[in-house]
Amino acid sequence: MLIGVPKEIKNHEYRIGMTPAGVRELVAAGHQVIVQRDGGTAIGLTNERYEAAGATLIDTAEEIFATAEMIVKVKEPQPNECKMLRSGQILFTYLHLAPDPEQTKLLVDSDAVAIAYETVTDNNGGLPLLAPMSEVAGRMAIQAGAHSLEKAQGGLGTLLGGVPGVAPAKVVVIGGGVVGINAARMAMGLGADVTILDRSLPRLKQLDEVYGPQLKTLYSNVESIEEEVVAADLVVGAVLIPGAAAPKLVTREHLKKMKTGAVVVDVAIDQGGCFETSHATTHQEPTYTVEDVVHYCVANMPGGVARTSTFALTNATLPFVQALANKGYKQALKDDAHLLNGLNVHRGNITYKAVADVLGYAYQAPADAVS
Repeated sequence: MLIGVPKEIKNHEYRIGMTPAGVRELVAAGHQVIVQRDGGTAIGLTNERYEAAGATLIDTAEEIFATAEMIVKVKEPQPNECKMLRSGQILFTYLHLAPDPEQTKLLVDSDAVAIAYETVTDNNGGLPLLAPMSEVAGRMAIQAGAHSLEKAQGGLGTLLGGVPGVAPAKVVVIGGGVVGINAARMAMGLGADVTILDRSLPRLKQLDEVYGPQLKTLYSNVESIEEEVVAADLVVGAVLIPGAAAPKLVTREHLKKMKTGAVVVDVAIDQGGCFETSHATTHQEPTYTVEDVVHYCVANMPGGVARTSTFALTNATLPFVQALANKGYKQALKDDAHLLNGLNVHRGNITYKAVADVLGYAYQAPADAVS
């Protein structure tokens, strides 16, 4: 198979869909890989390293989209990229379609086959291609939140861990999944007073057993969210409903009761955000203020640590890329029900139910699409 890896074009996005090591694996299996020139240079993955691994360097994304049978990316295709997709071409990347009707329509119109990293599943009910970036985003949420709490950044001027004789900041994490656990770990490591909320009692029990009294656990409901958010210095929104828009759990009324200069970090912003007042920002202008509360809502947080993120992501995606290339997409999806769950758009049809429901499309079962 001819596999294309274009350079990412979102604001301050330096990740790339495949490392030289991944290229080498695919070339060794008899595939061809074309990589856009300078696609990984910003994170030390030089053109020379890709060439040494067996890739062919291509000057423009247009050439890659025009010839490759499968496009492997990191972020969702931008409108001009969607318009370059060809009928039957495979796109393997993050999509996050539920809050993005424009991209969804363009993918439907393209007649391409779009497989989303974020809805591929595993035997444990997890999301193995979302997990690496969720780990990065969870840890970054605390770095970003701690920085935003500084007075010069518009925050209250609170040190996350406090100092002897001065209480630490109160950090509230909404959601006990991969993002939430990693955020809590980082916040505890910095000495903050950390509370995590979740609706799963087994998850709360597990967290209690692992972290003990250092981490406070609370069952998530309207009352507990309000009480904790109002008292917090830093709130991390770490809620995920796979493939669907995030629920709005923190309202503007909650913000009005929060401390002036408190900070919220919405890691769920890729799925529309879980704060009512959230809208996507970039690494160039990461924050804004509503009701005197600083909002950090960068839609590609892991892009801020692009080298770490690229290696973490491609470690997870490469086996699926190999399966798609070795077998062709139809056979690969038939052979692996978990990869089949990643199929979001197939030749003009929406094949992920949560996306079809929220955006008003007819739904086609993915198994029917590839039969």
